Amino acid sequence: MKWRVIPAPRTPPTLRESLRAVTRRPYSRSKRTIIIPNGGLIFDILLSGGVLSRVPSVQIKYQTYHPSIWPKMIGEVSRDATPGAFVRVLGKEGTPFGWGLWNPKSRMPLRVVSHSLEELDESFFTRAIRRAADFRRGILKLDAASNSYRAIHGDADFLPGMVADKFADVLSVELTNLAAWQRFPQWLPLLHECFDTKRVVVSVDQDLARVEGIPRFGGVESDPVRSVRTHEHGIRYEVDFSAGHKTGFFCDQRDNRKKFGMLAAGRTVLDLCCYTGGFAISAALAGATDVIGVDLDETAVAMAKRNSNINSAGVRFTHADVFTWARTMIENDRTWDLVIADPPKFIHGRDDETGVAKYADLNKLALQLVARDGLFVTCSCSGQLGAAECEQIDITAAHRRDQRLQTFDRTGAGPDHPTLSNYPESRYLKVLWSRVR
Repeated sequence: MKWRVIPAPRTPPTLRESLRAVTRRPYSRSKRTIIIPNGGLIFDILLSGGVLSRVPSVQIKYQTYHPSIWPKMIGEVSRDATPGAFVRVLGKEGTPFGWGLWNPKSRMPLRVVSHSLEELDESFFTRAIRRAADFRRGILKLDAASNSYRAIHGDADFLPGMVADKFADVLSVELTNLAAWQRFPQWLPLLHECFDTKRVVVSVDQDLARVEGIPRFGGVESDPVRSVRTHEHGIRYEVDFSAGHKTGFFCDQRDNRKKFGMLAAGRTVLDLCCYTGGFAISAALAGATDVIGVDLDETAVAMAKRNSNINSAGVRFTHADVFTWARTMIENDRTWDLVIADPPKFIHGRDDETGVAKYADLNKLALQLVARDGLFVTCSCSGQLGAAECEQIDITAAHRRDQRLQTFDRTGAGPDHPTLSNYPESRYLKVLWSRVR
């Protein structure tokens, strides 16, 4: 391998000057990396097919292993780092630090997928898909318990911008960044192969699409499927993709629904924010004496009634605002032996005091509906709310009522929703199980 040597300038060379130091003529048919010092920065040159070409790079100003890099943390960006590009991440000293996905239009312009210093390419993502499938089907053996589970869990599976749930032969996918949207047509055949699915339903939030620069038309299409029947732990559900939230059904509560049912036998049960009826139906089928489910979403209540009928569960569902409904029940001195509050995501950003107040208010009301020595289960799916802070909200609500919580378990999402050690927000679901004294 030969070099054309250019005398070093007196001052550190610019990126353009460094690139001129290497001509675009065949040097080698092998693929390797050349490191060119550039005033303290390091840039990659990939020899592929005998032609030298740069790998786009993005530098970060502060050393962090968190996968989400905010705009204020971004340093120098190479000109060929186009929106959606797979880029080399450089540390604050300009040395290789990892690999990520870049989009300057995004609120979170850089998503780091690996801190490996080895050469990576797009095959990184196909390997990530195969690892995700092997984890769920080979290690966890989830197919034995259900034909619906989280297939791809975004950053926690090293695939930021894509969340996918398997529902029988349907893959329900949320795409939340440009890079995932661009690559999804190439990923889809492998996803079908790995998770034994045949059809796909894709959703992209339109507000997010505008921010990310995701085109409204073309590139990603859904199959014409409206709903599908699934099962978990012997209970059947209908998943309606045209009306459901997120991917259509909350697989993360699968094991918690089973646990809840085990506590319900012989008890009266109240399910606040029941959505499509999972907890209420599990309780009724486990032998609860009376079960009521309440939710503000009229469409969700209709789905809950269908699910109840499919299982002959005999649950009474009410379409109402849970805050108003709970206050009315308190005035009427109504209580239940087992109460669960599983609200939607209340906190949507940092320092969201309104969302925190909603959690506090709901728990305060729900606790007043628990019979003496009754059981109370409260949930939060807000990733911005830490586990300790979430539990403190529940404790404070109880203590202000001169109640005490005898907590006997703390759970979260099922194992198909893994958390990443350098991404604490991936532990978004917190569930506290208590006896009220």
